[in-house]
Amino acid sequence: MSVPLDLDYPFAGRWLVQNSPANRVPSHGTAQFGLSHAIDFVPVDDAGRSAPYRLTSFLRPEPAAIFPGFGRPLTAPVDGVVVGVHGDEPDHRSHRGLPSIGYAVTQRRRLGAGWLGLSGNHVLIETRGADGEVAVVVLCHLQQGSPVVRLGQSVRRGEALGRCGNSGNSTEPHVHVHAVDGRDISRARAVPISFHGSLPRNGEIVDAGQ
Repeated sequence: MSVPLDLDYPFAGRWLVQNSPANRVPSHGTAQFGLSHAIDFVPVDDAGRSAPYRLTSFLRPEPAAIFPGFGRPLTAPVDGVVVGVHGDEPDHRSHRGLPSIGYAVTQRRRLGAGWLGLSGNHVLIETRGADGEVAVVVLCHLQQGSPVVRLGQSVRRGEALGRCGNSGNSTEPHVHVHAVDGRDISRARAVPISFHGSLPRNGEIVDAGQ
């Protein structure tokens, strides 16, 4: 694709940017599954926090439901057709502080489990870029049971897809977005993306309005 695939933000409200390809490529440390230009958005409150830190936050995993962003609505970032949807994976506990170190150690095991072990609940939307080439936009880590679209359904930008969760390879509730050049994720190559013509950097807070 000659130009980045331009997307809408798939949410409203305030979200913290992490693992942005504006900072490095491959943004997630691997080119597998077309992840070179992937980006993560963590829902945050007005103070920029995903959830208040308590002493227990540093000592043991926490329920995903205590994070205010857990369950926030997610919407289609492009017009297209749903070519993949999965919603059966459980939302696991969140890991901050010391538990996050143990979770990081098991990263290779999750990578070895394949695409579903990484993505958790997800939606795939096939679309076309400005140059007419086909691309598939991938949204991952949705809340269990939350996808409201079905395979083969046409969607428009801004239509409901599901809710922010903590399934798959995720330390706390967030949404992961990337694009690839085909439906076979195991063989797909990354497609660069932008949001309204630009790409936010790590640490920025995107305010997508109401």
